[in-house]
Amino acid sequence: QLKLISENITSTYGQLSVVVGKRRVGKTRLLKEAFFNNHKANTLYLFISRKSESTLVREFGELIETQLDTKFFHPISLRDVLEFLLDYSKNTPMTLVIDEFQDIQRVNPSLFSDLQNLWDSHKSESMMHLVCCGSMYNMMTKIFKDADEPLLNRDDQFFHIKALKPSYIKDVMTDTGVFNPHRMLEWWCLSGGIPKYLEWLSHTNHQASVFEYAISSSSPFMKEGLHRLVEDFGAEHPHYFDILSAIARGKTSRAEIMNFVGTGIDVHLERLEKNYNVITTHKPISSKATSRDSRFAIEDPFLNFWFKFIHANASAIEMDNYDYIKAHIQRNFTTFSGRQLEGLFKAILAESNQFNRIGGYWNSKGQDEIDIVAVNELAKTVLIAEVKRNANKYDVNTLIAKSHSLITKMKLSTYNITYRGFSLDNLDAVMTEFAPNTRLTNIGQDS
Repeated sequence: QLKLISENITSTYGQLSVVVGKRRVGKTRLLKEAFFNNHKANTLYLFISRKSESTLVREFGELIETQLDTKFFHPISLRDVLEFLLDYSKNTPMTLVIDEFQDIQRVNPSLFSDLQNLWDSHKSESMMHLVCCGSMYNMMTKIFKDADEPLLNRDDQFFHIKALKPSYIKDVMTDTGVFNPHRMLEWWCLSGGIPKYLEWLSHTNHQASVFEYAISSSSPFMKEGLHRLVEDFGAEHPHYFDILSAIARGKTSRAEIMNFVGTGIDVHLERLEKNYNVITTHKPISSKATSRDSRFAIEDPFLNFWFKFIHANASAIEMDNYDYIKAHIQRNFTTFSGRQLEGLFKAILAESNQFNRIGGYWNSKGQDEIDIVAVNELAKTVLIAEVKRNANKYDVNTLIAKSHSLITKMKLSTYNITYRGFSLDNLDAVMTEFAPNTRLTNIGQDS
């Protein structure tokens, strides 16, 4: 789609595409494949690093002079840079990629208004495909969708690039010759479907434990949490890390997190969810939107693992005692991964496109907890599932008994209810049973 937009820009004129996705999900690689491998395309890439505006202007000016073969262009502001490129594109079709677009807020917030004015003035005459790429979904959505923002609805296309879904992880592992349910769970915990992490994992010694590679002095996983988060969090990163450490240790309620951290957390929890997209709030599937009965979870499986086993053992890392960390993983991974297995099965069900609501359930006392409730309101069907690493620990009668209050609250008595036990023992079978009907390879083909 991105290629087509650029190819047709001489007839459509100004087009603004927004590309959003978390760090390491492959946004820059996607843009490279779309634009930079096509030598016919006139593409300029500007990265908004966290520098002063004058420094960025100087860097961009030199890049434009070299790449577009322009002379005597000496901008003094980022507004000058954008205005020049819009004028340039009136005669020469071009694609302009602005990466980490949301960081303009840190450099010069007024540039959003400048861009709105320039875009509105020049769009109809400029043969420019402007691609605004960002790694913070909520912030990018606010910039282009919030009623108070100058760039409201200026986007023509909005692409949300997400991590690869379970069936694709299985494909990668099958191609690599390492797929089995136990290793699938390990790869899920270490990647969550993030392509860069899958790439790292695919280079491991497949005869040895994956943790022999992941937990070592040369492993890119060791400092990845710092690389992903510290720059965004800034000087307050120790406090954010304490909160995330609490959640990774199973402290999921506001009170539990506050007791663990020992200081105020409300503002930081809100930012972690709404600004940084690191945590998410879970409520019982039966609850109303206004319900305050919520639990916090780290949205990314890898960050869950990193805070649980790597960040928690910073002292051992300083001493190069990687054997200690691996022993910690060996002792606790079964319990830890049991919770992650629940997230993996939810992702498998979501990918199947058979349900319109998927969540968990617990009553007002925090009891009768049910791992997965998947509802199809059109077909009047509901899947109620218990997740156990070991299938022998599943008891259907216990699950049915726990479901009574759920069925009453959600008025599911007229639905066709299926009770299931999900475990590592039937992971592959469940993936086959709930395989998605439409895969990416079908796009553009008759079906």
